[in-house]
Amino acid sequence: MAELVFFNGTMDCGKSTLALQMHHNHAARGRAGLIFTKLDRAGTAVLSSRLGLSTPALEVTDDLDLWEEVVGMATAGGRVDYLICDEAQFYTPAQVEQLARLVDEMGLDVFAFGITADFRATLFPGSQRLIELSDRVQELQVEALCWCGRRATHNARVLNGVMVVEGEQVVVGDTSPAASGLVEYEVLCRRHHMRRMTSHAARAAALSPDMLPFGLDICPVPPPAM
Repeated sequence: MAELVFFNGTMDCGKSTLALQMHHNHAARGRAGLIFTKLDRAGTAVLSSRLGLSTPALEVTDDLDLWEEVVGMATAGGRVDYLICDEAQFYTPAQVEQLARLVDEMGLDVFAFGITADFRATLFPGSQRLIELSDRVQELQVEALCWCGRRATHNARVLNGVMVVEGEQVVVGDTSPAASGLVEYEVLCRRHHMRRMTSHAARAAALSPDMLPFGLDICPVPPPAM
């Protein structure tokens, strides 16, 4: 049975790497697929991994009708067995509904990859609709780590070295300087996200003679399970 599967996790947990691997595995078995992405850090119409792997992709714009795009290709004689949809948090809710329709009415497997919440710990509209409609919602097992060593659960936006909690929901970072400065992202545990304690702030506190009320506020790392 065809499925809509949403693979999710924080940044740095290997979502795009898994997307590339799944495409390779299905193509190696003779299946024909399409790769979609939106606002990839490497540029337009490319799916890239932080490990350095990349492949050409179809860029998703807000006005792209995924149902019409895929049905049009199939009507023209193209074969489509599955879709790889990276950066799916940036898709519109209507586009997620189009993906579900492709699963139900055309029997395509759709594998979507994305983060669930933004830098304010608020669900992206696309991710929310994926959680609501997907046949399976699967959290990736590769855990990204906060600077303190605990499991990272939140994505933080850092502007010129300072964590911010206000601004537009979608701003591509890592390599793109914004008009007001350099935008970067960092993964944090919930405690340090709520306290706005990034790795930069922690290093600054460690070097400062005026320590925080609770020292450096490092979360103890729990012992491994027996």
